[in-house]
Amino acid sequence: MKLPDEQEVQLASRGKRALAFCLSGKRKTRRVQFFDDADRAHEMELPVSTLRLVEEILDGLARGDAVRVMSVHAELTTQEAADLLNVSRPHLVKLLEDGELPFLRTGKHRRIRLADLLQFKGAREQASAQAMDELSRQAQELGM
Repeated sequence: MKLPDEQEVQLASRGKRALAFCLSGKRKTRRVQFFDDADRAHEMELPVSTLRLVEEILDGLARGDAVRVMSVHAELTTQEAADLLNVSRPHLVKLLEDGELPFLRTGKHRRIRLADLLQFKGAREQASAQAMDELSRQAQELGM
């Protein structure tokens, strides 16, 4: 996976703005046109939900991020899962072995379903936000 170059960042930024404008409204599909190498137009109808995903991809590229699309049914290696959680691989393995995150075994290797990982990550982020809210509330009560 490579980071987008400056031209790709600029094109993604313009594309995201144009796509966002075109997706306003209530219709569930949109007709789009693509041009091949011979400059021949090819038109197709796509669901707005698919185009919203393209919009999210363009948003990431416009920020200069490398972007990868995965199925929620994908199975990740422990290193890929650790990278997504922004933790070390040994820490992730401890979470797995402690039963905090479900995993599958394929031979000697552990695999984590992306859907399970995203659910775990969301729960962790929610717990963290609640803890910060509680700390903020306590600080206000103490006049800090």
